Amino acid sequence: MSEKRKNILFLFTDQFRADCIGALGNSQIKTPNLDRLVRSGTAFTRCYTPSPVCVAARHALTCGVSPHQTGCVDNVDIECHRTSFMDELNMLEYQTHGVGKMHFVEGKGDWGFQSRDVSEELVYPGVRDDYRDYLAKNGFEHVLDPHGLRSEYYYLPQPSQLPDRHHNTTWVADRSIDFLRNRDRDRPFFLWSSFIKPHPPFETPIPWSRIYSMHEMDEPYLPDGYEEQQSLWNRVQNRYKYRDGGYDRHISRMIRAAYYATISHVDFHLGRILDALGDEIENTLVVFSSDHGEMLGDFGCYGKRCMLDASARIPMLASLPGVIPEGEICDRAVSLLDLYPTFIDTADPLMSKTNLEGTSLVSTLEDNEAERVVFSQFSQNGLGLYLAADSKWKYVYSAADEKEWLYRGSEEEINLAADPAFSGELIRLRESLFERFKGDGYDAPWDGEGWRQFPKWEMPAAKDYGLLRQDPPELQQEIAALGVYERPRPDTANILKELADFSTQSGVRNPR
Repeated sequence: MSEKRKNILFLFTDQFRADCIGALGNSQIKTPNLDRLVRSGTAFTRCYTPSPVCVAARHALTCGVSPHQTGCVDNVDIECHRTSFMDELNMLEYQTHGVGKMHFVEGKGDWGFQSRDVSEELVYPGVRDDYRDYLAKNGFEHVLDPHGLRSEYYYLPQPSQLPDRHHNTTWVADRSIDFLRNRDRDRPFFLWSSFIKPHPPFETPIPWSRIYSMHEMDEPYLPDGYEEQQSLWNRVQNRYKYRDGGYDRHISRMIRAAYYATISHVDFHLGRILDALGDEIENTLVVFSSDHGEMLGDFGCYGKRCMLDASARIPMLASLPGVIPEGEICDRAVSLLDLYPTFIDTADPLMSKTNLEGTSLVSTLEDNEAERVVFSQFSQNGLGLYLAADSKWKYVYSAADEKEWLYRGSEEEINLAADPAFSGELIRLRESLFERFKGDGYDAPWDGEGWRQFPKWEMPAAKDYGLLRQDPPELQQEIAALGVYERPRPDTANILKELADFSTQSGVRNPR
């Protein structure tokens, strides 16, 4: 082993299911480069996101603390003034660079990165986006939805409007490789390469869009009585994502094929970044993960905002020759929050890490303690959704449904919460959540004795209520310019805005 300080390469995706890596048991998907990481390092197969939604998960990840401590429990722009791990790596004289989607709010700027290549899904006037500038310079300014059409097309498979060489997945890899080639060789580096995909829309350029066929795909997992595993948030998402109109086995398998195509496309470009490391890979911690998963039709659901494994469990692969064992599988419960201390431990094992919830992945591998519980949260108050999980059990509570679920291992088709034989496990995990809230002074979800009760929110009966509308402003202007061909939009309420207002109505203190 070289005595040089370790580099850190963080490969990150959006909405990547934990069960979509070939080497970990998925025989239908092709991920040769992720398989390479599985062989060269350790796969943490019981890893959960701190929040099954983009912004809240990323706030928690970068700050190393839970969503109820950052104050961000949903996809809302909340400034978090806590120190990020990029800030700490800068103090340790690392060169820090970020490429791609970060979902940071403007008030925090670049959250500690010394430099960035910026690319986000949705862009607003006056906001910097290097990828769209790149498209304009290369003659693709006319493509108003470079990441795919949204709104009612959100979950419909679609071909990319861009050739592979200009696709965002390719661009993220190109910019990452440029950094590796041109970086400061006198300092260790931290590179965060963050891909928008496989987040919907599920679009890829030719030929990637045709590498999987519908008839090769399994149907979604729909066990008997699967509706009993759904929470209110599952029904809300199915509504506004246009997926509550009935089951179609062909469309469902087409969606899965298109989702797998985005993953294999990302995997190919992950391989390019790994290859660009060259011999430096022997001195580099490589981590691959995601912010949350995707239901993909399982249990009759689409999207995230759910504590079933397809949404809340995420991939976590880590490789560092001589430090992290090769080809190992670790089934102890871990969290995305563990990456903050992992990165700092790698940079300087002697540096003090205070006020962090996570544990270094290296320490987890060395720890002989029997169990560890990790947590997740989405929303709060009357819409709060909470999870506590260890290596064998998972407990979930939904305030909107006033309902508990208890699952053993990966068996989610039967809720064991009402079974007296397992009451000890249910009470143990429920109490672990209450103790955590108590220790942090967070009383929004519980009243000191049990789960707090809130007014009920009911799903409106109207089938067109709250449908997703996310056409970019430029496209709306072009439609208006057509004159007689313009059509009025349906007068549908913004279901997510109404839910956000409902979640804050109780006035319970929410510390940030």
